[in-house]
Amino acid sequence: MSDRVQGLSSLIGRILLVAIFLSSGFNKLFNWSQTAAYMESKGMPMVPLFLAAAMIILIVGGLSVLLGYLTRLGAAALIVFLIPTSIIFHGFWSVEAAQVQQQTIHFMKNMGLMGGLFLLIAHGPGRYSLDSRRR
Repeated sequence: MSDRVQGLSSLIGRILLVAIFLSSGFNKLFNWSQTAAYMESKGMPMVPLFLAAAMIILIVGGLSVLLGYLTRLGAAALIVFLIPTSIIFHGFWSVEAAQVQQQTIHFMKNMGLMGGLFLLIAHGPGRYSLDSRRR
């Protein structure tokens, strides 16, 4: 595979991978009250603190991966966010039967996202990134 094709594939992959994180981060910013109420309904303590942290990780981590700047750090932060999120909000093992399929899908989606983020940590952001210009 040529360097250009590999670089474009990495760029497109980063864009597609972070779309969900940036969308979720900005959704939390603009729908703070609704998100806080949902978190409270799940028994989360210290909701304002955790909501602010989630929003910052999603937006800053998402932009880091998107721009390819400190990509490995941004990907690691998003993985750290996804682990408790998957367990607390998508625990398919502890929901009513009617919700098992939906929560399983969300949980597995998060596992797939973590897989993509781990690939970024392992292989870096590619040619078309700010990290590649720093070398």
